[in-house]
Amino acid sequence: MNDTNDTNNANEQIRYVVLDTETTGLDPSQGHKLVEVGCVEMLGRQVTQNHFHHYVNPQRDSDEGALRVHGLTTEFLSGKPLFEEIARDLIEFVRGATVLIHNASFDTKFINAELAQLGMPPMHDVCTVVDTLKMAKEAFPGKRNNLDALCERLGVSNKHRVLHGALLDAEILAEVYLALTRGQASLGMDLDVSMGMSNLSGKKNIDVRQLELPLVVVGDDDLAAHEAVMQVVAKKAKKDVIWDAAQLS
Repeated sequence: MNDTNDTNNANEQIRYVVLDTETTGLDPSQGHKLVEVGCVEMLGRQVTQNHFHHYVNPQRDSDEGALRVHGLTTEFLSGKPLFEEIARDLIEFVRGATVLIHNASFDTKFINAELAQLGMPPMHDVCTVVDTLKMAKEAFPGKRNNLDALCERLGVSNKHRVLHGALLDAEILAEVYLALTRGQASLGMDLDVSMGMSNLSGKKNIDVRQLELPLVVVGDDDLAAHEAVMQVVAKKAKKDVIWDAAQLS
């Protein structure tokens, strides 16, 4: 078995969890809480049917701005479980996985704050967290890289996304991640997500001798047609064309 097949087989065994949350506000240090957690599992580059999703009773109202984003009212959430009732199931779901989160620092600070109140270790102790926003900024510097902008840029449909929802956004982010890293998989590269988009930015060398490239042979008719076009271009040029000088040298 060659190295490329070995790499592809290794990638197929990687377990990813794509995670998103909704909250009552922007800062857990001000008493804001989680109201929804959604996770989607991927094995290698295949989204599975295995997912984790819970609404959470925050025991407080959401700020107006947050409520406009997710639409989860206090009345709706009042009958949902507290975070302490789902915390261990959440940790077991992400345990040992590479967890993909868009703007990871926001979601992890809320999850870790809730875990700390329960005397439980932070997420980073049980899984590897990768920020897909950082990856997107490396791939598209200077551009908008929120989820909607990436969907438009990468051709991922989000027409069903009226309000934000943790599970829905996790499903969309899974598609965005696959589109964002499509070039890596097609070349059979090692998907070392802890290095972000380093493979796409040229920081990791590729041994092209491992690639099977097609041999394209140009026939006499094609060469003649090409020469005829070049002659037409040369006649329309106002000064000498560079390919004639190259042929004479």
